[in-house]
Amino acid sequence: MSGHNHPLALGIGFGAAAGAAWGFVFLAPELARDFSPLQLSAARYLAYGLVAWALIAPRWRTLAPRLGRPEWMALVRLSLLGNIVYYVLLANAVQLGGVAMTSLVIGFLPVAVTLIGSQGHGAVPLRRLALTLALGVAGIACVAWQALGMPSAAPAAHRLTGFLCALGALAAWTAYAVSNSRWLVRLDHVSSHDWSLLTGLVTGGLALLLAVPAFMDSSLSDHTGAQWGRFIGVAAGMAVVASVLGNAFWNRASRLLPLTMIGQMILFETLFALLYGFLWEARWPTALEALAMVLVSASVLAGISAHQPVPEHGN
Repeated sequence: MSGHNHPLALGIGFGAAAGAAWGFVFLAPELARDFSPLQLSAARYLAYGLVAWALIAPRWRTLAPRLGRPEWMALVRLSLLGNIVYYVLLANAVQLGGVAMTSLVIGFLPVAVTLIGSQGHGAVPLRRLALTLALGVAGIACVAWQALGMPSAAPAAHRLTGFLCALGALAAWTAYAVSNSRWLVRLDHVSSHDWSLLTGLVTGGLALLLAVPAFMDSSLSDHTGAQWGRFIGVAAGMAVVASVLGNAFWNRASRLLPLTMIGQMILFETLFALLYGFLWEARWPTALEALAMVLVSASVLAGISAHQPVPEHGN
C-alpha cells in the first residue's frame, strides 16, 4: 500500500469502528425503556465522566497547562451538542418513533456534514461527490419507505414528535462533527485521545446538573432491582463502548481523513444501528432494508474513490 493510501485506509478503519460502537446507542433506549431519555442520558454521561477522569488523571498535571479559555469553552459547546443535547433528543426519538425511523433520520448526517465540508479550503469539489451523495440518499429513501410505510400502533402525534426529536438530534450532531473536526486540526499540542477524554470529563460535569431534575422523579421507587440492574448496565456499557471507545476511534479518523470523507464514515453508524435493531427484533432485514444497506455501503466506497484522484495499487 502506498504511503498516501495508508492514512486513508487507517482512517476508514477507525471510522467503521466508531460506527460499530455508536450503533449501540440506538438500541439502548429500547433496552432501558423503563427509564426516561433524560435519566438514561444523565446516567450514561456521569459514567462517561468518571471513566474519562480515571483515564486522564495520571496525565492531568502535564495536560492542564496546555488548555486555555478557548479550549475549555469549545469543550463545553462540543459536550452539549455532541453528547447531552444529541442523546436526549435521540433517545426520545427511539422511544417515540422506533429504531428504524431514528436511524433513517440520523442517516442524513453524511449528506449534511459532506455538504458543509465541501465549502472548506482544499476539499474535494462537490460535483465529484455527486455519486456518493446520490447513493446515500437512495439508501436512506429505501429505509424511509420501509419505516414510515409500516403499520404502527403508536399514535401519530408520538411518531411526529419522535421525528422532530430525530431532526433536532441530526442538527446537533452535524454542528458537533464539523466543529470538532476543525478543532482537532488546530490542536497539535493535544492528542485526539486526550481531547476525547477531556470532552468526557466536561460532559460528566454537565451531566451532574442534568441528574438533579432527571432523578427527582418519585416514580423511580417503583422500579425493581432487575430493572435498575439493567439500567446501570446499559448506561455503563454506553459510557465505555460508545463514549470512550467510539469517540476515541472517531477523533483518530477525524485527524486522518478530510471533513468531506468524515461525512461518509458516519454511514457506518446507520448500518450498525440497523444491524443491532434486526438482532434485537430477531429478524432478517426486508428486501428494502437489504437494498438500503447495499446502497449505503456503495456510497461509502464512492466517497473513498472521490478522494483518490490518481488510482494506485500498492501490490
